Amino acid sequence: MVKYINPSELAAIIQSDKRPSKDYLVVDVRDDDWAGGNIKGSRNIPSEKFLTEVDQLMKDTKDIPTLVFHCRLSQERGPKAARIYEEMRNILHPSEPSFEARVLRGGFYQFGETYKGNPKLVENWRDIVW
Repeated sequence: MVKYINPSELAAIIQSDKRPSKDYLVVDVRDDDWAGGNIKGSRNIPSEKFLTEVDQLMKDTKDIPTLVFHCRLSQERGPKAARIYEEMRNILHPSEPSFEARVLRGGFYQFGETYKGNPKLVENWRDIVW
């Protein structure tokens, strides 16, 4: 079962001494709605391509202990991607180091609205989009 992480918890991780793509990775599965801003250091894998790219994502993240998935609101695409990733990794790579797949509560909408003024957390913010 996929667990959730609050925006403040993710912001604390990003601002800590943890390193993106080493200690954690934020996976943004927004499609066309990706324009207008993103979480700094996140990796965009559009949900429409997620199934074809999940194998590569597993290879790229096998040593990363925490992955945080999100979409615009984290109601459908983000949780679905996290479930797919978690299930496939557990089945195909059970001997790899343990990991946590989390879903960002409120998605980018909530995170962006809260932290859009902080360039350490949000980049490429465009008010006109949001």
